[in-house]
Amino acid sequence: MVRLLLVLGGSVLLTLLVVWLADLLLRRADVRHPDTPLWGLLRRCRVPLQAVMLTAVLRGTYRETRWDPVQEHEAGIGQVLSLILIGAGAWLVTMIASAVVESTFARYASTSRDAARVRRVRTQVTLIMRIVTAVVAVVAVAAMLLTFPALRTIGTSMLASAGIIGIVAGIAAQSTLGNLFAGFQIAFGDMVRIGDTVVVDGEWGVVEEVTLTFLAVRTWDERRITMPVSYFTSKPFENWSRGGAQMTGTVFFHLDHSAPVPAMRDKLKEILAESPAWDGRDWSLAVTDTTPSTIQVRAVVTAKDADDVWTVRCTVREQLLAWLTEEHPHALPRVSVADAVPAPRNGRRQDAPPPRPSEVHSNNADAYQKGADEPVRTGRG
Repeated sequence: MVRLLLVLGGSVLLTLLVVWLADLLLRRADVRHPDTPLWGLLRRCRVPLQAVMLTAVLRGTYRETRWDPVQEHEAGIGQVLSLILIGAGAWLVTMIASAVVESTFARYASTSRDAARVRRVRTQVTLIMRIVTAVVAVVAVAAMLLTFPALRTIGTSMLASAGIIGIVAGIAAQSTLGNLFAGFQIAFGDMVRIGDTVVVDGEWGVVEEVTLTFLAVRTWDERRITMPVSYFTSKPFENWSRGGAQMTGTVFFHLDHSAPVPAMRDKLKEILAESPAWDGRDWSLAVTDTTPSTIQVRAVVTAKDADDVWTVRCTVREQLLAWLTEEHPHALPRVSVADAVPAPRNGRRQDAPPPRPSEVHSNNADAYQKGADEPVRTGRG
Protein backbone atom coordinates (compact mmCIF):
# COMPACT_ATOMS: atom_id res chain seq x y z
CA MET A 1 0.00 0.00 0.00
CA VAL A 2 2.90 2.33 0.75
CA ARG A 3 4.35 1.77 -2.72
CA LEU A 4 0.93 2.51 -4.20
CA LEU A 5 0.74 5.83 -2.36
CA LEU A 6 4.30 6.67 -3.35
CA VAL A 7 3.61 5.97 -7.01
CA LEU A 8 0.36 7.93 -7.06
CA GLY A 9 1.72 10.81 -4.98
CA GLY A 10 4.92 11.01 -6.95
CA SER A 11 3.02 11.01 -10.25
CA VAL A 12 0.75 13.82 -9.10
CA LEU A 13 3.63 15.92 -7.73
CA LEU A 14 5.70 15.42 -10.86
CA THR A 15 2.74 16.39 -13.04
CA LEU A 16 2.03 19.54 -11.03
CA LEU A 17 5.70 20.52 -11.09
CA VAL A 18 6.05 20.13 -14.86
CA VAL A 19 2.80 21.98 -15.57
CA TRP A 20 3.77 24.78 -13.16
CA LEU A 21 7.14 25.21 -14.86
CA ALA A 22 5.50 25.26 -18.30
CA ASP A 23 2.94 27.82 -17.15
CA LEU A 24 5.68 29.96 -15.61
CA LEU A 25 7.66 29.99 -18.85
CA LEU A 26 4.55 30.87 -20.87
CA ARG A 27 3.67 33.68 -18.46
CA ARG A 28 7.13 35.20 -18.75
CA ALA A 29 7.05 34.91 -22.52
CA ASP A 30 3.65 36.63 -22.55
CA VAL A 31 5.03 39.51 -20.47
CA ARG A 32 8.07 39.92 -22.70
CA HIS A 33 6.03 39.78 -25.92
CA PRO A 34 2.66 41.44 -25.21
CA ASP A 35 2.03 41.91 -28.93
CA THR A 36 2.00 38.12 -29.46
CA PRO A 37 -1.16 36.51 -28.04
CA LEU A 38 0.16 32.96 -28.61
CA TRP A 39 1.75 32.57 -25.18
CA GLY A 40 -1.37 33.65 -23.37
CA LEU A 41 -3.51 31.30 -25.48
CA LEU A 42 -1.16 28.37 -24.82
CA ARG A 43 -1.75 28.78 -21.08
CA ARG A 44 -5.26 27.46 -21.69
CA CYS A 45 -3.70 24.06 -22.41
CA ARG A 46 -2.84 23.44 -18.74
CA VAL A 47 -5.68 21.00 -18.11
CA PRO A 48 -5.00 18.72 -21.10
CA LEU A 49 -1.25 18.93 -20.35
CA GLN A 50 -1.91 17.77 -16.80
CA ALA A 51 -4.03 14.88 -18.10
CA VAL A 52 -1.28 13.82 -20.52
CA MET A 53 1.51 14.08 -17.95
CA LEU A 54 -0.36 12.26 -15.18
CA THR A 55 -1.54 9.47 -17.48
CA ALA A 56 1.90 9.04 -19.05
CA VAL A 57 3.62 8.82 -15.64
CA LEU A 58 1.05 6.37 -14.33
CA ARG A 59 1.29 4.31 -17.52
CA GLY A 60 5.00 3.91 -16.99
CA THR A 61 5.00 3.32 -13.21
CA TYR A 62 1.78 1.51 -12.31
CA ARG A 63 3.57 -1.87 -12.31
CA GLU A 64 5.90 -0.59 -9.59
CA THR A 65 3.07 -0.48 -7.09
CA ARG A 66 3.22 -4.30 -6.71
CA TRP A 67 -0.31 -4.20 -5.39
CA ASP A 68 -2.21 -7.46 -5.80
CA PRO A 69 -5.32 -5.98 -7.49
CA VAL A 70 -3.08 -4.11 -9.91
CA GLN A 71 -1.04 -7.21 -10.71
CA GLU A 72 -4.21 -9.26 -11.26
CA HIS A 73 -5.60 -6.76 -13.78
CA GLU A 74 -2.31 -5.49 -15.15
CA ALA A 75 -3.25 -5.84 -18.81
CA GLY A 76 -6.66 -4.17 -18.37
CA ILE A 77 -5.23 -1.25 -16.38
CA GLY A 78 -2.51 -0.74 -18.96
CA GLN A 79 -5.13 -0.81 -21.73
CA VAL A 80 -7.29 1.80 -19.97
CA LEU A 81 -4.32 4.07 -19.29
CA SER A 82 -3.25 3.79 -22.93
CA LEU A 83 -6.72 4.79 -24.11
CA ILE A 84 -6.81 7.74 -21.71
CA LEU A 85 -3.33 8.80 -22.81
CA ILE A 86 -4.33 8.76 -26.48
CA GLY A 87 -7.50 10.76 -25.80
CA ALA A 88 -5.67 13.31 -23.64
CA GLY A 89 -2.95 13.62 -26.25
CA ALA A 90 -5.52 14.31 -28.97
CA TRP A 91 -7.13 16.92 -26.71
CA LEU A 92 -3.77 18.60 -26.10
CA VAL A 93 -2.89 18.65 -29.81
CA THR A 94 -6.27 20.18 -30.65
CA MET A 95 -5.88 22.88 -28.00
CA ILE A 96 -2.37 23.75 -29.19
CA ALA A 97 -3.51 23.93 -32.82
CA SER A 98 -6.44 26.13 -31.80
CA ALA A 99 -4.11 28.49 -29.90
CA VAL A 100 -1.74 28.77 -32.86
CA VAL A 101 -4.58 29.41 -35.32
CA GLU A 102 -6.30 31.98 -33.09
CA SER A 103 -3.00 33.76 -32.45
CA THR A 104 -2.22 33.95 -36.16
CA PHE A 105 -5.68 35.30 -36.98
CA ALA A 106 -5.57 37.84 -34.14
CA ARG A 107 -2.24 39.26 -35.34
CA TYR A 108 -3.51 39.42 -38.93
CA ALA A 109 -6.78 41.11 -37.91
CA SER A 110 -4.92 43.72 -35.84
CA THR A 111 -2.69 44.73 -38.76
CA SER A 112 -5.17 44.53 -41.66
CA ARG A 113 -7.48 47.41 -42.52
CA ASP A 114 -9.52 45.48 -45.08
CA ALA A 115 -12.62 44.26 -43.25
CA ALA A 116 -13.68 42.01 -46.12
CA ARG A 117 -10.31 40.26 -46.19
CA VAL A 118 -10.41 39.82 -42.41
CA ARG A 119 -13.81 38.10 -42.71
CA ARG A 120 -12.45 35.89 -45.46
CA VAL A 121 -9.45 34.83 -43.36
CA ARG A 122 -11.72 34.25 -40.37
CA THR A 123 -13.92 31.92 -42.42
CA GLN A 124 -10.91 29.99 -43.71
CA VAL A 125 -9.36 29.76 -40.26
CA THR A 126 -12.61 28.43 -38.78
CA LEU A 127 -12.93 25.70 -41.40
CA ILE A 128 -9.23 24.78 -41.15
CA MET A 129 -9.59 24.39 -37.39
CA ARG A 130 -12.60 22.13 -37.87
CA ILE A 131 -10.65 20.02 -40.35
CA VAL A 132 -7.71 19.72 -37.95
CA THR A 133 -10.05 18.70 -35.15
CA ALA A 134 -11.72 16.07 -37.32
CA VAL A 135 -8.37 14.64 -38.48
CA VAL A 136 -6.98 14.48 -34.93
CA ALA A 137 -10.17 12.79 -33.71
CA VAL A 138 -10.04 10.17 -36.49
CA VAL A 139 -6.36 9.44 -35.82
CA ALA A 140 -7.00 9.18 -32.09
CA VAL A 141 -9.89 6.75 -32.58
CA ALA A 142 -7.80 4.67 -34.98
CA ALA A 143 -4.93 4.59 -32.48
CA MET A 144 -7.31 3.50 -29.73
CA LEU A 145 -8.66 0.67 -31.86
CA LEU A 146 -5.16 -0.52 -32.72
CA THR A 147 -4.39 -1.01 -29.03
CA PHE A 148 -6.74 -4.01 -29.04
CA PRO A 149 -4.91 -7.14 -30.30
CA ALA A 150 -8.08 -8.64 -31.74
CA LEU A 151 -8.64 -5.63 -34.01
CA ARG A 152 -5.13 -5.92 -35.44
CA THR A 153 -5.95 -9.38 -36.76
CA ILE A 154 -9.29 -8.27 -38.11
CA GLY A 155 -7.68 -5.30 -39.80
CA THR A 156 -5.81 -7.49 -42.27
CA SER A 157 -9.02 -9.02 -43.60
CA MET A 158 -10.79 -5.67 -43.61
CA LEU A 159 -8.24 -4.18 -46.00
CA ALA A 160 -9.26 -6.68 -48.69
CA SER A 161 -12.85 -5.39 -48.68
CA ALA A 162 -11.96 -1.73 -48.15
CA GLY A 163 -12.56 -0.90 -51.80
CA ILE A 164 -16.10 -2.24 -51.80
CA ILE A 165 -16.87 -0.60 -48.46
CA GLY A 166 -15.50 2.70 -49.77
CA ILE A 167 -17.73 2.57 -52.86
CA VAL A 168 -20.83 1.74 -50.81
CA ALA A 169 -20.02 4.44 -48.27
CA GLY A 170 -19.42 6.98 -51.03
CA ILE A 171 -22.80 6.30 -52.61
CA ALA A 172 -24.59 6.36 -49.25
CA ALA A 173 -22.87 9.59 -48.18
CA GLN A 174 -23.07 11.35 -51.54
CA SER A 175 -24.99 14.32 -50.12
CA THR A 176 -22.64 14.63 -47.13
CA LEU A 177 -19.55 14.50 -49.34
CA GLY A 178 -21.10 17.10 -51.64
CA ASN A 179 -21.58 19.44 -48.70
CA LEU A 180 -18.03 18.71 -47.54
CA PHE A 181 -16.49 19.72 -50.87
CA ALA A 182 -18.85 22.70 -51.05
CA GLY A 183 -17.50 23.79 -47.66
CA PHE A 184 -13.95 23.77 -49.05
CA GLN A 185 -15.14 25.73 -52.08
CA ILE A 186 -16.79 28.37 -49.91
CA ALA A 187 -13.78 28.65 -47.59
CA PHE A 188 -11.15 29.10 -50.27
CA GLY A 189 -13.28 30.44 -53.14
CA ASP A 190 -14.27 33.61 -51.23
CA MET A 191 -17.96 33.16 -52.11
CA VAL A 192 -19.37 33.96 -48.67
CA ARG A 193 -17.65 34.81 -45.38
CA ILE A 194 -18.53 35.04 -41.73
CA GLY A 195 -20.07 38.46 -41.15
CA ASP A 196 -21.31 38.94 -44.72
CA THR A 197 -24.79 40.38 -45.24
CA VAL A 198 -26.72 38.03 -47.54
CA VAL A 199 -30.24 37.50 -48.87
CA VAL A 200 -31.24 33.84 -49.26
CA ASP A 201 -34.75 32.68 -50.13
CA GLY A 202 -36.00 36.22 -49.60
CA GLU A 203 -34.57 36.41 -46.06
CA TRP A 204 -32.08 39.15 -45.15
CA GLY A 205 -29.44 38.26 -42.57
CA VAL A 206 -25.79 38.02 -41.56
CA VAL A 207 -23.65 34.90 -41.91
CA GLU A 208 -22.97 33.80 -38.34
CA GLU A 209 -21.32 30.39 -38.70
CA VAL A 210 -19.72 28.39 -41.50
CA THR A 211 -18.89 24.70 -41.13
CA LEU A 212 -17.93 21.97 -43.55
CA THR A 213 -21.56 20.85 -43.91
CA PHE A 214 -23.89 23.75 -43.06
CA LEU A 215 -24.06 27.52 -42.85
CA ALA A 216 -26.06 29.55 -40.31
CA VAL A 217 -27.58 32.95 -41.17
CA ARG A 218 -28.86 35.26 -38.41
CA THR A 219 -31.86 37.26 -39.61
CA TRP A 220 -32.74 40.80 -38.51
CA ASP A 221 -35.35 39.44 -36.06
CA GLU A 222 -32.81 37.14 -34.33
CA ARG A 223 -33.90 33.95 -36.10
CA ARG A 224 -31.33 31.45 -37.35
CA ILE A 225 -31.58 29.93 -40.82
CA THR A 226 -29.47 26.79 -41.16
CA MET A 227 -28.75 25.80 -44.75
CA PRO A 228 -26.48 23.19 -46.36
CA VAL A 229 -23.37 24.76 -47.82
CA SER A 230 -24.18 23.14 -51.17
CA TYR A 231 -27.03 25.67 -51.48
CA PHE A 232 -24.53 28.50 -51.92
CA THR A 233 -22.65 26.63 -54.66
CA SER A 234 -25.71 25.56 -56.66
CA LYS A 235 -28.21 28.46 -56.35
CA PRO A 236 -27.93 32.23 -56.78
CA PHE A 237 -27.97 34.43 -53.68
CA GLU A 238 -27.31 38.06 -52.84
CA ASN A 239 -24.12 39.00 -51.00
CA TRP A 240 -24.34 42.65 -50.01
CA SER A 241 -20.84 42.61 -48.49
CA ARG A 242 -19.13 41.44 -51.66
CA GLY A 243 -16.66 44.04 -52.87
CA GLY A 244 -17.09 46.23 -49.80
CA ALA A 245 -19.61 46.81 -47.04
CA GLN A 246 -20.83 50.24 -48.22
CA MET A 247 -24.39 50.28 -49.55
CA THR A 248 -26.74 52.43 -51.68
CA GLY A 249 -30.42 52.49 -50.77
CA THR A 250 -33.57 53.89 -52.37
CA VAL A 251 -36.80 55.36 -50.99
CA PHE A 252 -39.85 55.67 -53.26
CA PHE A 253 -42.77 58.12 -52.85
CA HIS A 254 -46.03 58.09 -54.82
CA LEU A 255 -47.28 61.69 -54.84
CA ASP A 256 -49.63 64.05 -56.61
CA HIS A 257 -48.52 65.81 -59.77
CA SER A 258 -48.37 69.08 -57.84
CA ALA A 259 -45.70 67.80 -55.43
CA PRO A 260 -42.90 70.38 -54.84
CA VAL A 261 -39.95 68.31 -56.07
CA PRO A 262 -37.27 71.06 -55.71
CA ALA A 263 -38.39 71.73 -52.13
CA MET A 264 -38.33 68.00 -51.43
CA ARG A 265 -34.76 67.89 -52.71
CA ASP A 266 -33.72 70.64 -50.31
CA LYS A 267 -35.50 68.93 -47.43
CA LEU A 268 -33.79 65.61 -48.23
CA LYS A 269 -30.39 67.30 -48.07
CA GLU A 270 -31.30 68.78 -44.69
CA ILE A 271 -32.48 65.41 -43.33
CA LEU A 272 -29.31 63.62 -44.45
CA ALA A 273 -27.08 66.30 -42.93
CA GLU A 274 -28.66 65.59 -39.53
CA SER A 275 -28.56 61.78 -39.88
CA PRO A 276 -25.44 60.14 -38.34
CA ALA A 277 -26.04 56.96 -40.35
CA TRP A 278 -25.49 58.72 -43.70
CA ASP A 279 -21.86 58.42 -44.82
CA GLY A 280 -21.91 61.55 -47.01
CA ARG A 281 -20.88 59.79 -50.22
CA ASP A 282 -23.91 60.48 -52.40
CA TRP A 283 -27.60 61.40 -52.49
CA SER A 284 -30.19 62.40 -55.07
CA LEU A 285 -33.93 62.90 -55.60
CA ALA A 286 -35.67 62.67 -58.95
CA VAL A 287 -39.03 61.87 -60.55
CA THR A 288 -38.63 58.41 -62.05
CA ASP A 289 -42.14 57.60 -63.28
CA THR A 290 -45.62 59.04 -63.82
CA THR A 291 -49.14 57.64 -63.93
CA PRO A 292 -52.44 59.36 -64.80
CA SER A 293 -52.99 60.12 -61.11
CA THR A 294 -49.54 60.18 -59.40
CA ILE A 295 -45.81 60.60 -59.90
CA GLN A 296 -43.07 58.37 -58.52
CA VAL A 297 -40.27 60.18 -56.71
CA ARG A 298 -37.08 58.27 -55.86
CA ALA A 299 -34.61 59.32 -53.18
CA VAL A 300 -31.13 57.72 -53.28
CA VAL A 301 -28.98 57.57 -50.12
CA THR A 302 -25.72 55.88 -49.15
CA ALA A 303 -24.28 54.39 -45.94
CA LYS A 304 -21.23 52.48 -44.77
CA ASP A 305 -23.03 49.14 -44.34
CA ALA A 306 -26.40 47.41 -44.66
CA ASP A 307 -27.55 48.29 -41.14
CA ASP A 308 -26.90 52.00 -41.60
CA VAL A 309 -28.49 52.16 -45.03
CA TRP A 310 -31.66 50.66 -43.57
CA THR A 311 -31.62 53.32 -40.83
CA VAL A 312 -31.12 56.13 -43.36
CA ARG A 313 -33.95 54.86 -45.57
CA CYS A 314 -36.38 54.69 -42.65
CA THR A 315 -35.34 58.17 -41.45
CA VAL A 316 -35.80 59.74 -44.89
CA ARG A 317 -39.14 58.03 -45.45
CA GLU A 318 -40.53 59.04 -42.06
CA GLN A 319 -39.35 62.67 -41.98
CA LEU A 320 -40.16 63.48 -45.61
CA LEU A 321 -43.71 62.15 -45.26
CA ALA A 322 -44.19 64.12 -42.04
CA TRP A 323 -42.88 67.28 -43.75
CA LEU A 324 -45.16 66.80 -46.75
CA THR A 325 -48.18 66.21 -44.52
CA GLU A 326 -47.50 69.38 -42.53
CA GLU A 327 -46.16 71.77 -45.16
CA HIS A 328 -47.55 70.47 -48.47
CA PRO A 329 -50.62 68.32 -47.89
CA HIS A 330 -51.74 68.90 -51.48
CA ALA A 331 -48.71 66.84 -52.62
CA LEU A 332 -50.05 63.63 -51.14
CA PRO A 333 -51.88 61.33 -53.58
CA ARG A 334 -55.61 61.91 -53.87
CA VAL A 335 -58.49 59.95 -55.35
CA SER A 336 -60.71 62.04 -57.64
CA VAL A 337 -64.43 61.33 -57.44
CA ALA A 338 -67.45 62.59 -59.43
CA ASP A 339 -71.22 62.17 -59.34
CA ALA A 340 -72.36 58.98 -61.01
CA VAL A 341 -74.44 59.28 -64.21
CA PRO A 342 -77.85 57.51 -63.92
CA ALA A 343 -78.14 54.32 -65.93
CA PRO A 344 -80.34 54.65 -69.05
CA ARG A 345 -83.62 52.72 -69.29
CA ASN A 346 -83.73 49.60 -71.47
CA GLY A 347 -80.01 49.86 -72.05
CA ARG A 348 -80.18 53.22 -73.96
CA ARG A 349 -81.59 56.67 -73.60
CA GLN A 350 -85.30 57.07 -74.41
CA ASP A 351 -84.78 59.93 -76.86
CA ALA A 352 -81.97 58.25 -78.78
CA PRO A 353 -82.78 57.29 -82.40
CA PRO A 354 -82.54 53.65 -83.52
CA PRO A 355 -79.12 52.56 -84.79
CA ARG A 356 -78.38 52.87 -88.47
CA PRO A 357 -77.57 49.73 -90.47
CA SER A 358 -73.93 50.81 -90.78
CA GLU A 359 -73.65 50.89 -87.01
CA VAL A 360 -74.99 47.37 -86.76
CA HIS A 361 -73.31 45.51 -89.61
CA SER A 362 -70.59 47.09 -91.75
CA ASN A 363 -69.75 50.03 -93.94
CA ASN A 364 -71.78 48.68 -96.88
CA ALA A 365 -74.90 47.99 -94.80
CA ASP A 366 -76.78 50.83 -96.50
CA ALA A 367 -76.84 48.72 -99.68
CA TYR A 368 -79.06 46.19 -97.93
CA GLN A 369 -81.83 48.78 -97.28
CA LYS A 370 -84.42 47.67 -99.93
CA GLY A 371 -87.39 49.66 -98.89
CA ALA A 372 -89.28 51.13 -96.04
CA ASP A 373 -91.31 47.93 -95.54
CA GLU A 374 -88.37 45.55 -95.87
CA PRO A 375 -86.31 44.54 -92.77
CA VAL A 376 -82.72 45.56 -92.44
CA ARG A 377 -80.14 42.86 -93.22
CA THR A 378 -77.57 42.69 -90.46
CA GLY A 379 -75.63 39.64 -91.63
CA ARG A 380 -76.69 37.66 -88.53
CA GLY A 381 -78.88 35.17 -90.35
